[in-house]
Amino acid sequence: MPRSLGELRKRFFVYMLASKPRGVLYIGVTGSLSSRAWQHREGVIPGFTKRYFVRRLVWFEECPDALSAVRREKQLKHWRRDWKIALVERGNPNWKDLYEDLAI
Repeated sequence: MPRSLGELRKRFFVYMLASKPRGVLYIGVTGSLSSRAWQHREGVIPGFTKRYFVRRLVWFEECPDALSAVRREKQLKHWRRDWKIALVERGNPNWKDLYEDLAI
C-alpha cells in the first residue's frame, strides 16, 4: 500500500538508446523505464531497435506528466544528431549502459 499520494503518481520518462557509443540512436517515451529498457535489451519488441541492435540505455529524463514527456520526445527527435550526442555525453561521457543502475 502506498505511504503517500506522491507514491500513487505515475512516472513518465523520455529515454535514449544507442547501439554503441555514438552509434545508432533511438528516442522513446515510457511510463516504466526499467521494463521498457529490458524489452529493448532482450529484443522482444519488433521494429527499429531490434533490427539495428539499439539496446544500450544511455540517457533518460523524468517528466512531470505524459503530455510533457511526449512533447519532450518530439522535441528531441527534431534535434540534430550532434546535439543528441552532446546531450548524452554531458551526463554519460563513456556511453555506459544505464540499465544496470536502474532500481528494478
